[in-house]
Amino acid sequence: MTYEEINDMMAEMGLPYAYHHFAEGEFPQPPFLLFLSPGEETFSADNVAYHSFKQLNIELYTDKKNPTLEEEIESVLTQHEIYFTKSEAWIESERLYEVLYEMEV
Repeated sequence: MTYEEINDMMAEMGLPYAYHHFAEGEFPQPPFLLFLSPGEETFSADNVAYHSFKQLNIELYTDKKNPTLEEEIESVLTQHEIYFTKSEAWIESERLYEVLYEMEV
């Protein structure tokens, strides 16, 4: 997936979102999404890169647990035929839940 395709998919989720972080002073109220590509894996042989897989993390931040919203995000990922793993953490300093979706695209 290209950055533009990922950006379009993020828009389908219907929440405020940004790549990596929001600009100073533009931080929205929860729920909101962040996405980033922390790395890339390349399939290669004989010194030729045949295909690369971008790592993609999508982070959902909420001030209270929201299973319905999580299902909506997962539905968008499923519609795009993206396999993901999911984990969750409570960020005490921010008083927010983070639901992390990790995938390769």
